[in-house]
Amino acid sequence: MTVDVLTYGETMGLFESERLGPLRMGGPMRLSMAGAETTVAIGVSRLGGSAAWVGVVGDDEVGRLILRNLRAEQVHTDGVVIDAESPTGLLLKERRSADVSRVSYYRRHSAGARLAPEHVLPEHVAQARMVHLSGITPALSASARQAVFRALELAAQAGRTTCFDLNYRSALWTAMEARPILMEVIKRADIVLATQREAALLTKHPMADPFEAATALGRLGPRLAVVKRGADGAVAWDDGRLHEVPAHPAQSFDPVGAGDSFAAGLLVELARGSTAQEALETAAAVAAVNVACPGDWEGLPSRAEIDMLRGDDVLR
Repeated sequence: MTVDVLTYGETMGLFESERLGPLRMGGPMRLSMAGAETTVAIGVSRLGGSAAWVGVVGDDEVGRLILRNLRAEQVHTDGVVIDAESPTGLLLKERRSADVSRVSYYRRHSAGARLAPEHVLPEHVAQARMVHLSGITPALSASARQAVFRALELAAQAGRTTCFDLNYRSALWTAMEARPILMEVIKRADIVLATQREAALLTKHPMADPFEAATALGRLGPRLAVVKRGADGAVAWDDGRLHEVPAHPAQSFDPVGAGDSFAAGLLVELARGSTAQEALETAAAVAAVNVACPGDWEGLPSRAEIDMLRGDDVLR
């Protein structure tokens, strides 16, 4: 069985406050899940592609919720490992105000950090058109970092396209710790996604021009380097050619997951043989729909919804 996108990473249980204001004020909470790579996998699946996620979850109710949700979204989970010794990680999310969200992670000694090279199987990689990774995973543990490089190695051997989203998290490691690892991954990846701030992390100097940032990333090795600019759209360096796509007008209700939904739209189009410009346009549309809805992945659109949105800002 061939899948369009195979992802490796961590997914946790999510408790989200249903009211605005500080979490300390209490109130009802909504239980869901959150993970950069699973958001990408669900996004690919909803857009008509096929996706698989490999990670480690605990032998607990939260781990079972994650697997249930993924299977309901038609994401393949055959490679998922259930660890009876470690709990599934948790995060708390509060809507501090209408415009500001805050998250707190509880992932120390959690199952997600147990991802290891032995969980990256050659047959899984060989059955995928693309392998998607993020900078969160190598920051989790030494074994998770080794798993990332194992995936890159197997993908290169099998001739598979690799995509790496920097997704730098300062709570997990310092810039000094992250820079050499991220640089090594980027040199091996075919597609790299980053924000301008993340690009500056690698080059050690800020770049006001997004085209300069995309070019700097592209010169590190990938054939396609994309700089995500949020409400200002995105630019890309495509083997020396520069592309730009504006963002779709959208009221941002929940920006968490915007970059992962963008990645889902980009990858599913590239897997279909679309041009870089076409893929960027779909990616921007997917991100616009998702940020207008609460939740990291719940608002991800279907292919039909994206097709209806093209040329119009209202789904009719």
